[in-house]
Amino acid sequence: MPTRTRAAVRCVDAEHLWPGAVAVALSRFERAFREPGRCLSGPYESPGIEIEDGRDDLDEVLRYLPGGARADLGRLVALIDAEFERRTLPDPGGASRWTAGRWWWRIRER
Repeated sequence: MPTRTRAAVRCVDAEHLWPGAVAVALSRFERAFREPGRCLSGPYESPGIEIEDGRDDLDEVLRYLPGGARADLGRLVALIDAEFERRTLPDPGGASRWTAGRWWWRIRER
């Protein structure tokens, strides 16, 4: 990511989440995607800490970033989303008010 984008992300992290939130979220996906095989097996870290939580954080940061930084991070998130969807299945019973608008919580490991 460009330097300006990284700086904007750090500011939004600190103001709306915590310092390093995006870096932690990205590292969660990186670790999960390094797992062998086509399918994610979860849990990815420890019980109660899922990569879906990291996707929530990315979504939150995207809301507050200025246009150029949002586009830069958005392109990376689109790649993550595509890989995440490719390696999981939809959970037909997973929809709820809590998951509204957050498709990544309505999937399950293959």
